[in-house]
This record gives sequence, C-alpha cells and structure tokens, in this order.
Amino acid sequence: MTEAFFCNSGCEANEAAIKLARFYGHQQGVDSPAIIVMEKAFHGRTLATLSATGNRKAQAGFEPLVSGFVRVPYNDLDAIRAVAEHNKNVVAVMLEMVQGEGGINIATVDFQRGLRQLCDEKGWLLMCDEVQCGMGRTGKWFGFQHAGILPDVMTLAKGLGSGVPIGACLTAGKAAGLFKPGNHGSTFGGNPLACTAALTTLATIESEGLMAHAEKLGAALRQSFADALADIAGIVAIRGQGLMIGIELDRPCAELVTKGLEAGLLINVTAEKVVRLLPALVLSEAEAKELVERLSALIRAFLTA
Repeated sequence: MTEAFFCNSGCEANEAAIKLARFYGHQQGVDSPAIIVMEKAFHGRTLATLSATGNRKAQAGFEPLVSGFVRVPYNDLDAIRAVAEHNKNVVAVMLEMVQGEGGINIATVDFQRGLRQLCDEKGWLLMCDEVQCGMGRTGKWFGFQHAGILPDVMTLAKGLGSGVPIGACLTAGKAAGLFKPGNHGSTFGGNPLACTAALTTLATIESEGLMAHAEKLGAALRQSFADALADIAGIVAIRGQGLMIGIELDRPCAELVTKGLEAGLLINVTAEKVVRLLPALVLSEAEAKELVERLSALIRAFLTA
C-alpha cells in the first residue's frame, strides 16, 4: 500500500473507504456510485458503515439507511458478475476476507483472485476490511495475502494499536492519491500516542514471530476442538484461519456467553449459532489447552442439557 489516512476507529476507517469509493466514482463520471457488499458482512455502526453491514439486527431502528449499496452472497462471484451486467453504477466491491460477526466465514482463494480480476476488468476498486482479520490474526499480516492479491483499499483498526484506539485507511493502485487535503479528516487520527502504539505493535508481531505462532496454534486449536467434540451431536462445523476460530452449533447458543463468564471464559456468539474465538496472539500452548478443556465442557453441557 502506498498511502494511509489515520482515523480514530474501525468504523471511521471503513467510513473513509466508502467516501473514497464514492469520490472515485464521481471522478469516473458516475452520478450515483454504488458499492457491492456481502451478505452477513459487518463494517461498523456509523450510518454509512451500518448501511454496508449485512445484519438486519444491527440496522434495525436506525433507518433510513444510506443508499448506494448492492448486497450479494459471500463467496459468489457469479452473483457479482450478474450485478455488473445490470448495474452500471458499481464502482467498488467491499468485503472482509474472514467475516467475524458473520460467523467466521472465509473467502476462498478462488473467490478472492476472481474478484481481483473482475475489479481490474471493470475498473472497480477492491476494498478489503481487515479491521478484525488483519494484523497477523490469520497467520499473515492481512487476510488477502493468503490469495496473493493486493486490494486498492484496505482498512485496519482493533489489533493495530493493541487496545489503543486507532484506525487506518490505506490505498494503492487506482485509489492512491485520490484524496487531497480537505477531502477527509479525523479529530484524533494519527496522534502521537496512537501511532506509537501501532508502531510498537507492528514491531512486536514481527520480532516475536506471532504470525507463525497464530497459524500453528490456530490449526492445533481447531483440531483439538474437533477431537474433543467429535462424539457429540450438535456441532455443525469448526472452522477458521489462524487465531480466528468459529464453532458452529445446530441451534442458537447466545446463552453460552453468560455461561462462559460464569466459568471464567470470555467468548462471543455471532450469527446466533457460532461461538467466535479471537484469542490474543500471545496465547500460550498451555492456555490453549486449558481453553479447549473448559470450553469443550461448556459446549458439551449445553448440547446435552
């Protein structure tokens, strides 16, 4: 990436990306630029990012939403081609390479590469929301690197500052140089504290080999959960990439969040039926073993109740 705009949060970084796509569209002579987004996506809670989000539960009560988004199924390149045939206002595609809130859904390598090729053919921007799956979590710096592609726009936050609020919207290719001074701004974006935290985070991930650690330990965790839960009905799938793991059940399981807290486990449930795990990149093997033992027991008790 060749250019970066620093923001206060992931929502603001994604808001900047959406503004950038609209700005790009107008420069291409498109009066009403449209952005293709994915079903089950989550891009934030500000008005434009909420409109791009594919979760009616999150959107409810905040209508009217922002127009100019076209929603398609995740991992469906044919659906995007069909939109391209009938909607000449499309200027960009926005997606997470691993959907977190959507239930740990992973964009296939073929889908990512096909999408990059289609965006090149159509002159669209490819915009990757790496707020949750970036910064080494999947075993590489960014999720799109598993497919060997490069987006035109990438957004970062969360892990970028190790808990210190920061977001970033990075550009390359057709998107680089679009924004000029005054086109976008941020109250605290790029402040010395946040940027120091980000630089230290980058250096630590690299010096301590945390990407390789995430890839290795994540694979071990998924296998350990598969072994621990193999003999019980109700497990639909155990999937993930690096230390971004989802355990999908065959029934709603939001109550596991409360039960987990009571058992000393901090977990989350997304898409109603998926236990989402985002452990720290410094998770030790001993801690991983304890996580499998305690969470497997919790899920087993829930499914057999």
